[in-house]
Amino acid sequence: MKNTKTEIKFFSIPEWNKEEQYLREQHKNGWEFVEVNGFCQYHFRKCEPKDMVYQLDYNPDSVSQKEEYIQMFNDCGWEYLQNYVGYSYFRKASSEMDGTEEEIFCDDNSRLDMMTRVFKGRMLPLLAVFFCIIIPQIIMQSQIQSTVNKGLMVFFCVLFVIYLILFMAFAIPFWKYYKSVHKE
Repeated sequence: MKNTKTEIKFFSIPEWNKEEQYLREQHKNGWEFVEVNGFCQYHFRKCEPKDMVYQLDYNPDSVSQKEEYIQMFNDCGWEYLQNYVGYSYFRKASSEMDGTEEEIFCDDNSRLDMMTRVFKGRMLPLLAVFFCIIIPQIIMQSQIQSTVNKGLMVFFCVLFVIYLILFMAFAIPFWKYYKSVHKE
């Protein structure tokens, strides 16, 4: 019987909670998370089934002060696992949580701060590419009449649609969460 397994699983930017739940379920089923690398390749090792809570924090700045960052979470009982594309992975046995679903974020505003860091770190560069390259290219290619330019126009229109889908996939959950935190 194999003692390791690899699964390819994709989670979009605002789906950190689904990723956390996925890792928790794997551990409950006897597969301990080892690492994620490459293009969403999750590596697991066979273990005794146990209820482990996994938490993610998006903090690309943690690399510069990595020791202090990790120690802060270790002091609260969280085991640091790795960094992957800006996210830090932590886990803790649910039995060590005093019967509550403890999170690395102590309140909704802290979670909202993390989502804002994700937006600034991931979405702002995409917005820059969108407004500085894709839209100007669509305008430029639409004004030139040749077969090559029509092909480029189609290519940039497809990119335009893909970018809009990406923006909406992040903006809608972000806005819903923002509204739930700031409801009056």
